[in-house]
Amino acid sequence: MMQGKANLAPESTAERTALWRALHVEIDAAPHVFEDRVGLRLLAPGAEWRRRPDMDPDFTKTFRASMVARARFVEDLVIEQADRGVAQYVILGAGLDTFAQRRTDVACRMRIFEVDQPAPQEWKRQRLTALGYGIPEWLRFVPVDFEAGGSVWQALAEAGFDAKQSAIIASTGVSMYLTKEATLATFRQFAALAPGSTLAMTFMLPLYLMPPDVRLQLGQALEGARASGTPFISLFAPEEITAMARSAGFQDVRHVPPCALAQRYFTNRKDGLQLSSAEEFLVAKT
Repeated sequence: MMQGKANLAPESTAERTALWRALHVEIDAAPHVFEDRVGLRLLAPGAEWRRRPDMDPDFTKTFRASMVARARFVEDLVIEQADRGVAQYVILGAGLDTFAQRRTDVACRMRIFEVDQPAPQEWKRQRLTALGYGIPEWLRFVPVDFEAGGSVWQALAEAGFDAKQSAIIASTGVSMYLTKEATLATFRQFAALAPGSTLAMTFMLPLYLMPPDVRLQLGQALEGARASGTPFISLFAPEEITAMARSAGFQDVRHVPPCALAQRYFTNRKDGLQLSSAEEFLVAKT
């Protein structure tokens, strides 16, 4: 169904993530963990965007660091897998991901499938076209109306995804909105992909497993999500989600805690930038 022009807009969470990426480049010291100004160009938010309350440099410091760390981790993994011959990259909940525009040297060797809700994806398509990026043949937009029960796998197949070829799938900032039953069902589908496929997925810890210094901040985030109509449904202990992935059929399952990302990307920084302890990674291979 065609979307009305009034509905064409990015999701607020995708917008905020893109602006945090840009803010990292503008105010944090070099070397930057992740460099992305393309999302800012797409949004064109106006000169006052850095005055938004959710762009406060100090209050958002750890969240901003977490956003750039997870983006860098996924892209390092994608580049590693591309060098090994993996030629399909699926981004679930793609939002304002800009890998296809920034890393054309890698992206043009792959087929990239961006899965998202139809309206924000159409908005992104129009903005990319208007700014001259265009939509190359190897970039496939895969609109899925999740609220209407749309099937990711059917949409991917229609977009040219080959389930017999290995792939890397990224799912960041999504699992907390799904039921645990839906996550397990998704695991089973991913685990049935061709050998050599990789899933990189973020998940959030229950409050009782978070360090005391971040419980209050995350508790406020949970309340904010509930108030905005997008409550966090599922939080996982690491041993719970790794057991789910193994039971679904993955051959190699690894938990990557925030401290591993901190050591990898934030060691020896002089500006004190450190990521939040709230978000963890699951990396699972078929």
